[in-house]
Amino acid sequence: MKFVIERVKKNYIGYNDKTDASNKKKFEIFTDSLLNEAGKAATYQCLPVIRKWLSFFKDKHLSIAYNDSHYSKEQIRDYYAHEERTDWTDSLFMAYLDNSKRSLDNIEGVWKDHTASYQIGIVKDKKSKGEFIGFVIKADGARWMPQQVKLRIVKTGKGYFLKYFRAVDHSLAALSFQKINDTIALGDGVVTSKWYKNATIQPKPLAQNSDQESGPKFRFLDDQTGLLQMPSYASLDYVAEVDSILKNKVKETAKLDHLIIDLRNNYGGSVLMYDKIIPYVYTGPILTEGGIVLATEENIRDYYSNIPSNVSDSMRKVFEKNLNTLKSHLNELYPLYPIDTIKFSKIMNYPKSVSVIMNRNTASAAELFILQAKQSSKVKLYGTNSSGAIDYLEVVRTKLPCGFYSLGYPACKSMRLPGYPLDNIGIKPDVEIPVGISDWIEFVKAYSIKKGQ
Repeated sequence: MKFVIERVKKNYIGYNDKTDASNKKKFEIFTDSLLNEAGKAATYQCLPVIRKWLSFFKDKHLSIAYNDSHYSKEQIRDYYAHEERTDWTDSLFMAYLDNSKRSLDNIEGVWKDHTASYQIGIVKDKKSKGEFIGFVIKADGARWMPQQVKLRIVKTGKGYFLKYFRAVDHSLAALSFQKINDTIALGDGVVTSKWYKNATIQPKPLAQNSDQESGPKFRFLDDQTGLLQMPSYASLDYVAEVDSILKNKVKETAKLDHLIIDLRNNYGGSVLMYDKIIPYVYTGPILTEGGIVLATEENIRDYYSNIPSNVSDSMRKVFEKNLNTLKSHLNELYPLYPIDTIKFSKIMNYPKSVSVIMNRNTASAAELFILQAKQSSKVKLYGTNSSGAIDYLEVVRTKLPCGFYSLGYPACKSMRLPGYPLDNIGIKPDVEIPVGISDWIEFVKAYSIKKGQ
C-alpha cells in the first residue's frame, strides 16, 4: 500500500490535478484509514484495499492488476494456503447429499460452471442459521484448492442473497446474484457467468465475439456499404492488417458510398492503428490535442524506454527521439506532443460517408481517433457516450513488491485540460441509438439511407 501511494504521488501525472486544497484534508483522512485497513488485512485483500484508494482519483487508466503467470503452481498454492477452508471433503459431501435427499435445501448440491471444469459444493453452514457456504470441489489446482471457501449465501424467506464471493485471487468481489431454478447467474456489470446444479441443465459455452478477438475484419453489407470491425484491443500487431484491409478492400472499391466503423467494446491500445484510417475519413485539416508528459526517472525507465520491436524504422526513430528528449527534461512536465494539425494534400472521394459506432466500452486510443474523425464533415457518430478514459494516457506499468500484483498509471495528460475534460463523461454521439435496438449495424445503415448520409 505504501509503495502504491508513493509511486502514484511521484509519477502519476494526474495526482496534483486530483488532490488540491479543496479535498486535501478529506484525501489524507481517506488515505490514513486505508493504510490502517491494509495493515490488518489478509494478503488476498491487497487488490480491493488498493483499488479503493485508487478509486479516489476517478481515472480508468489508474489500476492494479493480479498476475501470477511467472510463478509455479506450488508457489501460488503456498500463497493461498492459509485462506478460509471447510471440513467438507468431496466424499463426505456426496454422502451427505445422498443421505439427506428429503431435507436438502433447493440450493444445496454440486454446481458447475459452463466448462464443468470448475465445481463447487453448496451446503448449509453448520454454524450460521440461514447461511450456506460454497466450497471448491474441483478447480485450477493452484489459486483454488479443494475445501477452500469460494462464497457464502444467505437465505431470507424464499430468496437467496450473495453475502460474498471470492475472485480468482481470493479477494472479495461485488457481484450481482440471481438464482433461477437450477441456474445461478453471477455478474460484475460487464460479464455474467452461469453455474448449473447437479448437471440437470446442459451447460452451454459462453458466446465469443470472434470478430473482435481475432483482429480487424472487413465485409460488404451490400454493394454500397462496407463494415470495418475493429478488435477489442488496438495492438501494434494489427497496424499492418488494418492498412492492408483499407488498401485492398476500401480503396480499391470504386464506389463505396458508406463505410461503417464499429468501435464497440474497443478499450484502446495503440493510436498507430487508427492513424491508418484517418485518410479515409479526412475532409479538411484535423486539430490534434497534444499531450504533456511527467518525465520522472521511473516513467522514462518503465514506459518510454520500452520501444516496441514490431514498429517501422521511421517510428522507431520517433520513439528514440522522444526518449532522448524526456531524458534531457528529467522531472519536468514536458509538452512532448505539441498541438498540431493533420493535413493531407488529397481528399478521397470514397467513401462518401463514414459512420462510427461506439458504446460505453469504447475507450482510450479509440476515443482519440473519434475526436479526430468527428472533425470530418462526412463522419457521423452513433451509439452511446463513449467510456471517458481519455484525459490521462500512456499507462506505465510496474510490479508491486509482492510480485503478484502490478500497478498501472498514466504519465501523459491531454492539453485539453483543464478546459475540456472528458474522463468519465465520454464523447457524445451525433445519433443516440435507442435502448431496445439489438442490431446497431442495421440501425446505422437504415438511418444513413433515410437521411441520405
